[in-house]
Order: sequence, then structure tokens, then C-alpha cells
Amino acid sequence: MSYRFERCYTGGVQAVIMDWAGTTVDFGSMAPIRAFQRLFSGEGIEVTLAECRAPMGSEKSEHIRQMLAMTRIRDAWTRGKGAEPTEADVARLYLDFVQIQIECIRDSAVLIPGMADVASTLTERGIRLGANTGYSRDMIVELVQRAAEQGYSPEVVITASDVRRGRPWPEMSLQAATALEATTVQACVKVDDTGVGIEEGLNAGMWTVALAVSGNEVGLSLEDWQALAPAEQRRLRDRAHARLATTGAHYVVDTIAELPAVIADIEARLARGERP
Repeated sequence: MSYRFERCYTGGVQAVIMDWAGTTVDFGSMAPIRAFQRLFSGEGIEVTLAECRAPMGSEKSEHIRQMLAMTRIRDAWTRGKGAEPTEADVARLYLDFVQIQIECIRDSAVLIPGMADVASTLTERGIRLGANTGYSRDMIVELVQRAAEQGYSPEVVITASDVRRGRPWPEMSLQAATALEATTVQACVKVDDTGVGIEEGLNAGMWTVALAVSGNEVGLSLEDWQALAPAEQRRLRDRAHARLATTGAHYVVDTIAELPAVIADIEARLARGERP
């Protein structure tokens, strides 16, 4: 006779791992967009917002690679340079991009409304906070400092340059969970504003929360978002929610300010024996 026992975690949430741009800082995830536009403009190619946003969340050299593979950009590059883009071009562009991105991050290092309160609330409940990002380590030094000055200081920060494979591979989230001493991935929550970031969390076996309004899907600065008429806000919000729902995220909400209520719901589900 054989017996089958199924492990079932019924404790609370132990760790929350959050993205940076568009999730906890930089409403609208504007810093990467400005950086990619400056980078390609320097090569004589004007790129659109949609082209910049399509690979968002990826490690930045991979982001450049994907943009260069887009038909319009590849054709414009080939006309201007006399040859199709190569891996050597990707490497050169990435080196140029790093300093541009640092400057753009510096200009956008503002917490998304409600983030400081969320960090305080979760920490008081004994939930440990980590962060990961498609940025490299050298890009975020000043960002981490400025976030701390505004009330958000994650215990662990993992960047795309700290792992062998970035998103959608689960390595950054799993490394953060280990550093935060989480006993099981079922007790971890990944929060992100991009589809590839949600896929990362799902691949890590974690609960996932997608942010529709503050990040890449709506793609507007806080000032531009607030300037919209209510009907236009509803239209953009509904479209962003619908797109992120297709990623498989367990929850889709507007901004990080709603996270404590989501965590409470996840803990109720865990207590009932549910798992991600």
C-alpha cells in the first residue's frame, strides 16, 4: 500500500519582491523610455514610445537587442549604417546606454504615491521586502539612495547584472527570496508592472500582482495621468487591466497603494490551503 501526502503551507506572506520603475518609483516608468529614445536618437533613429515599451522589463542589453530586431528600426539602422545591426553594435549601444540611463533615473527617482506607507505597513506586519529590476547594478546606486530618503529601503536588491539569466527566468526572484530567508515560494509575492516581470514571478512559483496604471501599460507620468478626463482614465485603466489579465497574474490592481489589501486576501487564501 502506498500513501500520498501533499504538503500545504498555511502560514502568512513572508516576503514581497517588487520591481522598481513603474512599480515602486517613477510613475509611468518614464526613465527607461527617455533613455532609449536618447540612445537611438544619437544613432540617427527616432523611436516611438510603443517600440521602447514593447520589451520593457527585460535586461537592458536584451531590450536593445529586441528593439534592433524590430523591422522598422532594423531597416532604419541598415539604411543609415550600411549594414544590419550586430552583437558588436548591441554591446556598444549598451555601454552608451548605461550613463544615459543613470541620468534619466536620477530625474525620475520619486516614489509612487502610497509606496512609503505600503513599505511601513508591510514591515510592521513582519513581511520582509526585496526588490529586483531589469536595470544593472551600476544604474541603480543613486535610485536606491533616493528611495531610502523617501521612506522605502528594501532589505535585498537584485539586479539583472547579478544573475545569469534575467526575466522571464525566475532567478532574480528566487535569489531575493533566498536572501530574505523565505521558507517557501508559496509565501512570496512578486509585484511588477510588466508582463515579463509577472512571468518571472509565475516561473518562480510565487503569487503575482500586476500594476496597471502606474507602470508600463498606461505609460503616463503622474502629472499627465492626473490631467486626463475621468472617462479617458477609465478607458486607459480598463485596457491596461485587460492586457495584464492575460499574463496570468493572480491580481491586477492600479498601483502599489492597493498592495496591503491584496496581501490580506492572499493570506486568507493561504490559510484555506490555497497555493499560487
